[in-house]
Amino acid sequence: MDVKETSLPGVRLLVPRVHGDTRGFFMESFHSKTFGRLGLPQLYVQDNHSRSARGVTRGL
Repeated sequence: MDVKETSLPGVRLLVPRVHGDTRGFFMESFHSKTFGRLGLPQLYVQDNHSRSARGVTRGL
C-alpha cells in the first residue's frame, strides 16, 4: 500500500497496489503495520480483496 501526502495538514491518501492480469486482480486493502505506522487503529492483521474473471478456476 502506498501512502501519499496531500495538501491538507494531517490528511494522507492510502492507495492499494492492485496486481492484475486477464484472470482478475488481487489487492491488499488493509495491513496493520501500515496503519500502525500512521497512528491509525489496527482492527485486525490484514484484509485482501480479489476478483476472478468468469471461467477462471481458483483454489487448485
